[in-house]
Amino acid sequence: MVVIRLARFGKKHSPKYRITVADSRRWLGGKFIEVIGHYNPTPQGQEKEFTCDMEKVQSWMAKGAQPSERLKSLIRKSQAKV
Repeated sequence: MVVIRLARFGKKHSPKYRITVADSRRWLGGKFIEVIGHYNPTPQGQEKEFTCDMEKVQSWMAKGAQPSERLKSLIRKSQAKV
């Protein structure tokens, strides 16, 4: 099954996440199909907290990809702001 999930990167105590489309059987930080956005839980200065290509998210979900629970809440939160 294909999933849309967060993959952690960044320094210790300063997490940042990539929003990736990946096979559910792969390790969380492993090989992925595509990067479709970024999430920074602690933005500083001009940095944005959440950036995501919503057209790609919709197209992957139409193909059957399942978003993680955290990603669902981030998408809902970003759509409420717009």
